[in-house]
Amino acid sequence: MRYRPLGRTGLQVSELGFGCGAVGGILVRGEQLTATRVVERAIELGINYFDTARIYGDGASETNLGLALQELGADVLVGTKVRLTAAEMECIHEAIVESAEGSLRRLGREYVDLIQLHNAVGLLRQPEREWVGLGDLERVAQAFQTLQEQGKVRFWGINGLGETEALHQAVTSSGAYTIQSCYNLLNPTAGVKAPPRFPFQDYQQLIDRAAGSQVGVIAIRVLAGGALSGTAERHLLGADSVSPIASGRSYQEDVERARCFAFLVEDSYAGNLVEAAIRFAISKAELSTALVGFSSLEQVEQAVACVQKGPLPAEALGRCKEVWASFAADESEENGI
Repeated sequence: MRYRPLGRTGLQVSELGFGCGAVGGILVRGEQLTATRVVERAIELGINYFDTARIYGDGASETNLGLALQELGADVLVGTKVRLTAAEMECIHEAIVESAEGSLRRLGREYVDLIQLHNAVGLLRQPEREWVGLGDLERVAQAFQTLQEQGKVRFWGINGLGETEALHQAVTSSGAYTIQSCYNLLNPTAGVKAPPRFPFQDYQQLIDRAAGSQVGVIAIRVLAGGALSGTAERHLLGADSVSPIASGRSYQEDVERARCFAFLVEDSYAGNLVEAAIRFAISKAELSTALVGFSSLEQVEQAVACVQKGPLPAEALGRCKEVWASFAADESEENGI
């Protein structure tokens, strides 16, 4: 396992991070004994960053991760998140502190290494969507700084979902140490210049903007919720359905687009589409870590094996650009343009 700097925090994180959410599901719906074994194996293989949140399984993920780490006596990096409701946006400082303290109780820890705002960011607050506005970030920062002063968190970050312009402003002016950025083969625009008429949200190379400000970047949706496996079949512990983020109108549409990358397997750039997707993510040098959610021990071992093969070759990345251009062409044809 290779490690990369997490922005200006001074921390080194594994290229592959353990996503503890409902998409993979092992820490939300798995039996505790099995979950602990999967966490143990991940640590044995070099994964040192575990990313959870209060809303994953209504606290189940934090509780189960905490129990596993306590049993193992593991010294790893743990990040969790705060998602503000519309009502809580009227008392941001109090809500963040209360949420963080609840997370610490469930995790059984005195502090977490990283706490992140889970809400999307817009130019203006949109309570009906639970989006915070740029004007809210100062109070968010103050609350996180209070937790830092109390020794309850080491560093803090923001969500990289929302309005592109707002995210670019936030990453340079909020004081955040990290940002979670959607980055995958279906929508690579956070790290690659979008082709003309690209049909999905253009994040305008947000990853590069963040890295230029010494903000650590945590890639999310590396497998597009599982769609980049190229099949709609899901593991029993995985989420029954996954809503796309910044890609197609449905999970099935994402699966179909994922098959456009079959050449990566057919021409021996990767053993399967999952490997291709993971190696594509880590090909972005400015990333700190790429999160993958797991449903089983086998999936952990397979993902680590993918990372060990290193980034995709430049030739493969160049051919991916042709696929992204075809997405734009397909969308234009559908709309009669």
